[in-house]
Amino acid sequence: MALRKAWIHVVPRIQAPPEWGIEPVPMEARRLGFLDYAVLWGDLGVGLLVMAAGALLVPGLGLPQALLAIVIGTLLGNLLLAATGYIGSRTGAPTMVLLRPALGRLGSFLPTTLNVLQLIGWGAFEIIVMAQAANLISARFFGFSSYPFWAILFALWCTVMAIGGPLVVVRQWLEKFAVWLVLLTTIWLTIYLATTYDLGAIWQRPGTGEMPFWLAVDLVAAMPISWMPLVADYNRFARRAGSAFWGTYVGYFIANVWFYGLGALLLLTAQTGQLVEAIGALAIGWIVLPIILVDETDNAFADIYSAAVSLQNIWPRVRQALFAAIIGALCLVLALTVPIAQYENFLLLIGTAFVPLFGVLAADYFVIRRAYIEADLYRPAPVRWEGLIAWVAGVATYQALTRLAPAVGATFPTFGVSFLLYLAIAFARGWVARARTISP
Repeated sequence: MALRKAWIHVVPRIQAPPEWGIEPVPMEARRLGFLDYAVLWGDLGVGLLVMAAGALLVPGLGLPQALLAIVIGTLLGNLLLAATGYIGSRTGAPTMVLLRPALGRLGSFLPTTLNVLQLIGWGAFEIIVMAQAANLISARFFGFSSYPFWAILFALWCTVMAIGGPLVVVRQWLEKFAVWLVLLTTIWLTIYLATTYDLGAIWQRPGTGEMPFWLAVDLVAAMPISWMPLVADYNRFARRAGSAFWGTYVGYFIANVWFYGLGALLLLTAQTGQLVEAIGALAIGWIVLPIILVDETDNAFADIYSAAVSLQNIWPRVRQALFAAIIGALCLVLALTVPIAQYENFLLLIGTAFVPLFGVLAADYFVIRRAYIEADLYRPAPVRWEGLIAWVAGVATYQALTRLAPAVGATFPTFGVSFLLYLAIAFARGWVARARTISP
């Protein structure tokens, strides 16, 4: 007994990290600043999937046109991403809760369900990409090939990160370790490509014309916009909303432009259309690839963590850690049993629902209300039909444009339609209410 008491005094008690549900994050827990968000969103903007998206732009576009599309698409898409994060920083609430004032509490359950579905799908997709790449490396250098082993390993690690939460991941993993490895690796990869190949000849090479310029802008903007359903889950921990906005914008802008550009350049210089093989074919490419692979874990972490937070919008009393463990297990099961690549179009289809949705959010917050109070977020009406109508109209616009005028690009016209329609309905309701008040 004495030994047991002595052991208790010597060994500190292990406590689980604090978790923040859908209630506003208290001020004492809002610890992240400009550099933290620049690191977080810069790191989330890095990955093999981003490079693969950059490779889609060429050779349909020449390199100058592809780079211009990358810059314009990132500038515009980043604005929507950082603006949504700004609302989260001001309120301290996660993204799905921010939809309650415009859609109603029950109305927000529909986008919450769609978001959880897409996050489980993308989480599984990330695990598949990481496990396949790791298995390729281990088979080549160590003669060990076991896709299930790598899938389980990455799923467990990303789930542990999700349970730890953003404060732990940003300060203990990204800032102290991952971001520096990736930064040095990316600098080396850029210098290698610039000094090994004739960039002047590549620059002068015309595109084949198969990729319309504004469709390319749309594809680039889709990457930062794909993070909009998640952004407030992390930016609610900001000390100041302005510093979080600019940290998010600058960090993601640099990473998105850099990695889209690297993806386009790799495809134009490689002898293969497979991105992993193209990197591996470079000098010390098989050292670069594992480092990028390790950094890819933060994307799966974000998918699992935000799926857990989103579910708390529906079931706020269930512990976040339990939801994270369940989501991580589901992602693993899908990664082991389902050829998830076949469902990529379905996942992208779900993602299109969020562009008009955040047009509604922007109109409600920045124009109609100009701020959210606690009652707006936690005691809203069950359903707000004006928000749902504007959202559905935006989704219909997106689908129509992608089918009838794909060269135009659908993202920003759709955002504009849902934004303006919501304002029109809201102002019309206000005018009717004032007219009824004035009439005898």
